[in-house]
Amino acid sequence: MKKSGLLALLALSLSSWAQMTPVGSWHTVDDETGKPSAEIRITSKGNGELIGVIVKSLMPPSERDEEFCSKCTDDRKDKSKIGMEIIRGALQTAGSQQWEGGNILDPNNGKIYRLRLMPIEGGTKIQVRGYIGPFYRTQTWNRVGSTTSTN
Repeated sequence: MKKSGLLALLALSLSSWAQMTPVGSWHTVDDETGKPSAEIRITSKGNGELIGVIVKSLMPPSERDEEFCSKCTDDRKDKSKIGMEIIRGALQTAGSQQWEGGNILDPNNGKIYRLRLMPIEGGTKIQVRGYIGPFYRTQTWNRVGSTTSTN
């Protein structure tokens, strides 16, 4: 194989691998309407811990919930939802494509759930699962800029 072909193959495989991470920007999907509702940016701290921040609302002003998290019970109480850190502390599980151990806040109801994140469909989507006890709620978020449609 020519050097240029090998480099192209390596670049393609690295870009594919890079997508199998929650790091990036995501569109959440409203449970009731199935429409994109917010953009979340997930970043990694130096220790590999993930944090996720609400970047903007994608809902028309007439359909938005309140602007502040009045139902939050921790340090986020009455803070603006835009700029709010809703994902905290998730770490990659050794040898897997899952991130766990952190939590996720639903700023519309103030509930904090244990968190599991798992990239799916080649990293174009992410399965976000929040747990309270044995019960859980799952959403599928879409990577910003991916060519897949929302569910």
